[in-house]
Amino acid sequence: MQLEEFVDTHAPKDSGKTFELENSKLLDITLDGSVMAKAGSMVGYTGDISFERKSAGGLKGMLKKKATGEGDVMMEASGAGHLYLADQGKEVQILELDAGQEISVNGNDVLAFESSIDWDIKMLKSIAGASTGGLFNVFLEGPGHVAITTHGKPIVLETPVSTDPNATVAWSGNASPSTKRDVNIKSLLGRSSGETYQLQFAGNDGFVIVQPYEEVQPGQ
Repeated sequence: MQLEEFVDTHAPKDSGKTFELENSKLLDITLDGSVMAKAGSMVGYTGDISFERKSAGGLKGMLKKKATGEGDVMMEASGAGHLYLADQGKEVQILELDAGQEISVNGNDVLAFESSIDWDIKMLKSIAGASTGGLFNVFLEGPGHVAITTHGKPIVLETPVSTDPNATVAWSGNASPSTKRDVNIKSLLGRSSGETYQLQFAGNDGFVIVQPYEEVQPGQ
């Protein structure tokens, strides 16, 4: 491929959308104001954009650091231009939440969301103490766009369903997990695994996003 052709082929595509994919692993945000993004996810930008790490004080601040992994916090990107985000070669999924729609995302899998999104970090008390790595989640409520990351192409399962915690990326706001420990599987395998602890989502009309990969969470 000639150099000029390579440059033209891989140049950014501007469709006018706020959140768009340049490819399956690279998010392009047309920024005119501010967005929240995972700290360390910026791979490039054009225009005039500034970055500020965000964390609250006290317990909430500690939870935000825990949820985003290894002491990292969310960052706020402000200004005007194009912001390019990626996270360790993971696939990027763009979701649009209507007003009042909620989704809970594993803190390690949140890439970015618009400033119109109401967000909070919560500890899932129902599964505290289990070695699941999914104790801290980011709760997001629309309206606005949300970008999450997955290892490979995810599958969306309707509730009721049981999932491997290390493969569980997110779930709908009307779904609430509890844990089940399968002692027989643990003794069969001879070691702790995702199959030892399972997330159980009871009830109907909810959904769970699962990736085809068991991702070891920070602190595990």
